[in-house]
Amino acid sequence: MRLNKPLLLLLAAALSIPAADLSGLWEIRVSGGQLNDARRVKMELKNGKYEWKFFGSQFAGVPQGDSIAFQCTEDGKSCGQLTGRIVGSGISGEGTIDGIAMEWSARRPVPRPASGPARHEFTPTIFYREFSGLRQPVLHLFPGDSVHTQTVDAGGKDAKGVHRVFGGNPLTGPFYIEGAMPGDTLVVKFTRVKLNRDSAESGDSVVGTALDPYDFRDQPKVEKFDSEWKLDRENGIGSLKNPTERLKNYKIALRPMIGCIGVAPSASQSFRAGYLGDWGGNMDYNQIGEGTTVFLPVNVPGALLYVGDGHALQGDGELAGDALETSMDVEFTVDIQQDTHSRSPRFENDEYIMTSGIGNSMQQALQEATSGMSRYLADKYKLNPAEIGIVLDTAMKYDIAEVVDPQVHIVAKLPRKALEGLKPE
Repeated sequence: MRLNKPLLLLLAAALSIPAADLSGLWEIRVSGGQLNDARRVKMELKNGKYEWKFFGSQFAGVPQGDSIAFQCTEDGKSCGQLTGRIVGSGISGEGTIDGIAMEWSARRPVPRPASGPARHEFTPTIFYREFSGLRQPVLHLFPGDSVHTQTVDAGGKDAKGVHRVFGGNPLTGPFYIEGAMPGDTLVVKFTRVKLNRDSAESGDSVVGTALDPYDFRDQPKVEKFDSEWKLDRENGIGSLKNPTERLKNYKIALRPMIGCIGVAPSASQSFRAGYLGDWGGNMDYNQIGEGTTVFLPVNVPGALLYVGDGHALQGDGELAGDALETSMDVEFTVDIQQDTHSRSPRFENDEYIMTSGIGNSMQQALQEATSGMSRYLADKYKLNPAEIGIVLDTAMKYDIAEVVDPQVHIVAKLPRKALEGLKPE
């Protein structure tokens, strides 16, 4: 029997596989023409087409079996097309935007295991010496998960004093946080920052960036000074292992902290672990210890979190170039604040709200820190510029966190008590 064309089309439609439902959240990555970026998007079915936005562009398309073509428009004008193949819970393909060849992919966010937040024991075997999005994650985490791990000291020695890696602030990580996408804020709360050995090493003279140039030039050189420290972990006291006569009774109360905490920088950049910036990094702020929560802008999918550079104690500024450098036993919990578009690191503890200012000079760093606090008050409490001025003029404090690395770090602080009369909106 010979079937006519309409009947054949009807039979083909009856046997075809239903188009996949693309509605909901996706993690989209696009690269090409020096662009390499990602965002969380929401696809919505409107008038028979799936629509979504990526930056200023609007995309719309209809699945045809396991294929789809999304037409790109900007301000109502065509700007290109992305075609892709739908495989399982992912899409990948290529296309053009504004005449530039692009590759793109999309995946559904990975669902959290039904068991809920987990505590991970992680023993590092490799330590990287840069903040980079090019390193493979050592562990995948979900928001709410915690990690118990260790760091080596700035010179690469572990808890037993074994030299594991060359110096330069070797880092533990990176940790991939599922669901973290550019535009989000990564929240890291340190629940444990403990010494795991009885020794440390520090610098032994004030660095030139903190001194008058002539004073720095005219400093006499001290020969054979030993800046190794003994750490009395039980009593929380540090003293020089081989002190001079004048320092034989010099003892200090220890306050363990994390010098390096950061995420992968944006735009496929990599920075040595001694650097700092809007991704965090070698911030050397002595308040980043047990009980402190750190907020970091997310620049790449998964954030890629690194930690390291433990200090048994550090005064403001890290004036000798190296604080009491030692290895550390660390535990932290991660979370995500979605679509916050934060621009710089921020910190919180029981006493203060703190914003980070990192710049090429004291003035620039102070401006960045103050601007960050102003934005915080505007976002959290909806204060206008006059109201912000009143609060900062009466309650602001500043810490000089770091003056010895490639950039200066100043932290602006507001006591929580000063904010008790304000109502968050």
